[in-house]
Amino acid sequence: MAGSLSGMFANQPPGPPPPPPPGPPGGPGPAGLIPPPTGPRNPSNTLVDELEASFEACFASLVSQDYVNGTDQEEIRTGVDQCIQKFLDVARQTECFFLQKRLQLSVQKPEQVIKEDVSELRNELQRKEALIQKHLGKLRHWQQVLEDISVQHKKPAEMPQGPLAYLEQAPANIPAPMKQT
Repeated sequence: MAGSLSGMFANQPPGPPPPPPPGPPGGPGPAGLIPPPTGPRNPSNTLVDELEASFEACFASLVSQDYVNGTDQEEIRTGVDQCIQKFLDVARQTECFFLQKRLQLSVQKPEQVIKEDVSELRNELQRKEALIQKHLGKLRHWQQVLEDISVQHKKPAEMPQGPLAYLEQAPANIPAPMKQT
């Protein structure tokens, strides 16, 4: 992906180079941490390359052997915070680049932005229509369940009701009470 976008970022202003890969434990910097980058940026580096390198540096700082062996916690925290801050800075620069390109596109080709908006609205309508159909299916299912329950309750209602209804339904061959002698 970086290769396909590399031409897009070549005209970016120079900045600091990406941090080098982590060295062996006890290397340069405090407790083997990567020293902050210095010097001019290599012109062939792009924002995508920097973003990728800073992302890798974040993971490298977390899995460094120095961290596993348990060096000073404050130095570890500082090193990790620096790597994360670098990643966030490059991510913001990348976001700004894309926002600038989006603004240029909206000025140069406003019809393209409208087409994208229409496409997004159509996709949203399709998604909502599918959601409505899903809910309608559930609604039909529960209506059927309620109807089935209603039919089951109507069957006993067809039988005679009242205080003597039980006796009317009982078999006629109930023996008569016996007389006491």
